[in-house]
Formats: sequence, C-alpha cells, structure tokens
Amino acid sequence: MTEVRIFEVSGTEADIRLDRWFKRRIPGLTHGRLEKLLRTGQVRVDGAKAKSGQRLEPGQKIRVPPIPNLESRPPRVDKPVPESQAADLRDRVLFKDDDVIALNKKPGLAVQGGTGITRHLDGMLDALRFGSDERPRLVHRLDKDTSGVLLLARSVWAATALTQAFRDRTARKTYWGLTVGVPTPRAGTVDSRLAKIGGEGHEKMREEADGKVAVTRYRVVDRAQSKAAWVVLNPETGRTHQLRAHMNVLGTPIAGDRKYGGANAVIAGISPALHLHARRLDLPSPSGGRIQVEAPLPKHMAESWKFFGFDENDAGGAG
Repeated sequence: MTEVRIFEVSGTEADIRLDRWFKRRIPGLTHGRLEKLLRTGQVRVDGAKAKSGQRLEPGQKIRVPPIPNLESRPPRVDKPVPESQAADLRDRVLFKDDDVIALNKKPGLAVQGGTGITRHLDGMLDALRFGSDERPRLVHRLDKDTSGVLLLARSVWAATALTQAFRDRTARKTYWGLTVGVPTPRAGTVDSRLAKIGGEGHEKMREEADGKVAVTRYRVVDRAQSKAAWVVLNPETGRTHQLRAHMNVLGTPIAGDRKYGGANAVIAGISPALHLHARRLDLPSPSGGRIQVEAPLPKHMAESWKFFGFDENDAGGAG
C-alpha cells in the first residue's frame, strides 16, 4: 500500500473492534505496526485519533496511511460447502434478482465466525453464487438463534446501496416474538439507551444512561391470558440484541432467551429455543422500487403458535 486510502465501514462490520477490522481488511498488517500507526495518529476514524479496541459503526470513514513492506499472506479460502448444506441454503432462498438474495436463515446458524464458531453462513456463501462471478456479501446480521429474513448483496455496487438503506433507516424491519408475560401497555415504544458489557462471545446489552440510543416500537397481537404474548417488533435502530434487551426492560423477556431472561424465559410445554423471528423486510431496491420479503415461522415457533392458539393471519399489516 503506497498511498493513503479511505475505507467506509459496512453494515456487516458494525460493532466490531477496529483491530479486528484491520485483521479482516488488511491481514498482512501486524498488531504491533497497527498500534504504532494508532499512537502516531496515522490511522483515523472520522478524522479523529482512534484506539484498537474501539467499536465501529456503519458509515464511519477509516483513514489508512501508506504501509510499505506489508506482509504477504495467502488470501482467505473457505472450505467447500457440503452439497447437503448447499442444497439446504438454496432451498431457503425467499427472493432473488440480479442485485440481492433474501434468505430465510434458520435458528442456530451463526451469520459470521467468532470465538468457538467454526460453521457460519459467511463461510458458505459460495453455495449461493447462482452462476455469478461475484460471491454474495452480507449487508446486515441476525443473532445466531434468531431466524428469518437475511439479505445478501450480489455485487459491491448493490452492497453499497443496501448498506446505505440500513444506515438511513429506509429499511423497514418487522420481527415476531413470543414474550413471557404480556407487555404493558399493549403497544408503545421502548426508548432505552443500551451499553455493551462483557467480552467477545459473552456480550450483553444493559440499560445505561450513557449508552447508545436504541428505539423499538412494539404491539401485542394476541396473548394467552397473562402467560405469554405474540408481539410484533419494529426496531428503529440496530443495536446488538436490541429487541431482546428491550423486551426484558419491559419485564417480559423473549421466550427461550436465557441470556436476558434467565430461568424466567422458559415456558412449560413449548420449545426452550429462542422465539424471535425476522418476519418481514421492506427496503429500497438498488435498481429502483422496493423489495418486500416475508419468511415463514421456523418449526419450533409454528408449534408454539399452535400450542397457544395464535392465528398467523391475525397480524394485520405487520406481516
């Protein structure tokens, strides 16, 4: 690298540490050299001096100075995707055009790698090329145990446009969840600042006065007396674990969410798995118009809806 370069943080790079961003983007830069560049102010984030451990946000600009004698490392090579897994991914495609692929992510599949994660969607995307020379790119994320609509860009150009839609909040996201207990009031907005605690692999969001702004609109569609409720959730911001943390702030954790609800997140008679599903995504298409995609409930949630007598058609205009 012989000249200054400016990189923009993408939607899938949000909330990762700056040093990990460099490990992904410029793998030949050693940690020691990075720390020196940071100390001397040659690496900057949005024009300001930065630290290796700071968390990134979509749209931030990272200045990378000329780096002579950069170590040469082999390019990333993903393991071949077993045909059975590739076929399952292709069967989960909800929508596809020249710009995007919308996938119905199953619960339990991590979107990206991390501590102790060896199998993840990002390592399997070659199975979704569909003849394209370019590998699909992630443009947003879902928690490992959250199911539903996940969008992939089929080109760098499309990824830029889609990332902008998520950053500008022109992408409308609708989730379905099952809460333990019934939120009060039955409809409203949770505007609760959230701060991250815990290290990698153990992250958890906590309500803090100096945390990041996090806003979620919610509505109860149906309930099983005071035992459980079907809620429609519309996040206006995109913080880590936002919906799970906000439902817990109301005292009604998402069923199966032991990270936030502990033992109180278990409902006898239904699956102990997390009951949170990205039901619908509505956003501008890179080529014009809008993309609107819905994902059917995963098996364990469909069984819980049946157990409580909820009718999926009762959601009205909320998918």
